Amino acid sequence: MKFSELGLSDSLLKAIKRSGYEEATPIQEQTIPMVLKGQDVIGQAQTGTGKTAAFGLPIIEEIDTDNPNIQAIVISPTRELAIQTQEELYRLGKDKHARVQVVYGGADIRRQIRSLKQHPQILVGTPGRLRDHLNRHTVKLDHIKTLVLDEADEMLNMGFLDDIEAIVNQTPSERQTLLFSATMPPEIKKIGVKFMTNPTMVRIKAKELTTDLVDQYYVKARDYEKFDIMTRLIDVQDPDLTIVFGRTKRRVDELSRGLVARGYNAAGIHGDLSQDRRTKIMKKFKHGELDILVATDVAARGLDISGVTHVYNYDIPSDPDSYVHRIGRTGRAGHHGVSLTFVTPNEMDYLREIEKLTRVRMLPLKPPTAEEAFKGQVASAFNDIDELISQDSTERYQEAAEKLLATHDATDLVAALLNEMTKEPASDVPVKITPERPLPRRGHGHRNGRSGHGYRGPRDRRHNNYSHRRRNHDGHSRSRRHDGHGNSHSSRHSFNIRHRNED
Repeated sequence: MKFSELGLSDSLLKAIKRSGYEEATPIQEQTIPMVLKGQDVIGQAQTGTGKTAAFGLPIIEEIDTDNPNIQAIVISPTRELAIQTQEELYRLGKDKHARVQVVYGGADIRRQIRSLKQHPQILVGTPGRLRDHLNRHTVKLDHIKTLVLDEADEMLNMGFLDDIEAIVNQTPSERQTLLFSATMPPEIKKIGVKFMTNPTMVRIKAKELTTDLVDQYYVKARDYEKFDIMTRLIDVQDPDLTIVFGRTKRRVDELSRGLVARGYNAAGIHGDLSQDRRTKIMKKFKHGELDILVATDVAARGLDISGVTHVYNYDIPSDPDSYVHRIGRTGRAGHHGVSLTFVTPNEMDYLREIEKLTRVRMLPLKPPTAEEAFKGQVASAFNDIDELISQDSTERYQEAAEKLLATHDATDLVAALLNEMTKEPASDVPVKITPERPLPRRGHGHRNGRSGHGYRGPRDRRHNNYSHRRRNHDGHSRSRRHDGHGNSHSSRHSFNIRHRNED
């Protein structure tokens, strides 16, 4: 279904088109009309199904931009999700001039208080920090029209129920409540009984998770080792179009700068870039003028790019559904794809949980050596030279070539050409990538949204050697050498869930 069929205004349709969305996902198609009608909704859907837009678009549609009060609040379990949600709501509401603010633990609360004085109409936050602001009277919720509990099952797992009740207690009783959860345990239904009015349930069946057309590998490495290993893998695997996923905006900036410094044709996108800059980068990538796109999960949402041969997960995603969303960028339209995930020793549980969800066992790769990387560069240069010669446009240089051959050894000339078409050894171009805090294990997270959610899986005891057969996916390759660059109410309503299933 087209977004234009869902009753949204032109300003929102413009923002949707700019974000790269084309058709509504099942959760959006089912949820948006009901939210616009003011109904309470329980949505059961995995991450990566478009649920932020499912509740965000109708909220923005109904926001009164002349009203300076907070009119909608979104409660998220982690600061990463809160930041991502705020970024997406900001982009979607930009044309309507909706003001969106995020608050989360682990950040300067004084700066947040100053931002709150700008009178946001939509507030996103983690439970602990939201409660802190309520206690300080820097946030008032008495004008709330819509309350969203996002990833409710995770908030329960992290022990946030008391915080949620304290927050809900300060919102008007006559409000709209939306609840989204990947799973539907009895505790979630109890929340519905307590806080919602005759909610309709929208359950989205999980789509096909992975494809046989994507070869899935992982490399076990320390954080400080990953960049050198990744560049060697790029040299050996010789991808045509590549997306590299980083966990944070800082990570994306450092990775893209580091890749350019080592001679790769790369650029990064994230929420802090201007729309004009993002559009230019994406246009170059889609037209094959850019070989490597580095992106955050949020920045990559809605991208539909054909020809992506490789996906590198520089940082393993914090939930398995994001992994599925990432690798879905390759292996499309019958073409073969490769995904490779870097995992630190203490993140192996996350890898196993991904395997449990996808039902695919990732194959371990031993990092290639510097010598293997060099041989990969030379092989790529051979392909490029063959392509140049096949263009048959060298007649005008015949005389000059004969003069060079008369004064220089042919082997020296070819060696000089190969030297120009390959990159300097990694050790000659040092790149510093700031270490990221490791993902927490389940049960070891902190309150106030200071860390993401985790999970535990079986330990890995497999060891294999690096063995990846280089592929030429569409019969050509390109040179990558360039010159530098997220009231506690008593049971006041009956809980009559009307189920709507989507297959």
